[in-house]
Amino acid sequence: MNERDQVLKAAADLVSAFARNDREAYFGAFSADASFVFYTLEQPLLSRDAYQALWDTWRAEDGFEVLSCTSSNAFVSLQGDVAIFIHDVATELRMQGEQHFSQERETIVFRKEQQGLWLACHEHLSAMPEGLPPP
Repeated sequence: MNERDQVLKAAADLVSAFARNDREAYFGAFSADASFVFYTLEQPLLSRDAYQALWDTWRAEDGFEVLSCTSSNAFVSLQGDVAIFIHDVATELRMQGEQHFSQERETIVFRKEQQGLWLACHEHLSAMPEGLPPP
């Protein structure tokens, strides 16, 4: 399997773990020093632990649950031991008993680890530009 396909598989595994609420597999797809920028939060999350703590709070206080997550329009740019993965993501969540649907664009930066695994080290989620048709 070439490196581009390895990155695509790592990204697909990450999205799949998120879609099925598999906390261990989802956070296991990120390096400990990963950072996260979500347009829905006031500040970036500067470690995997910070995001895990927020995730756990959402679950405990808001009944947070991912109902579905679909990736489309994937693009990979290899930059040595770093890969930039861009895609559109459609997500359905439940929070406080209500279902929420979002269309977003996401960039995930993967870094090739010494063991040859591609782990996500940065995630940036953006709102889909207004006026675009759904994918």
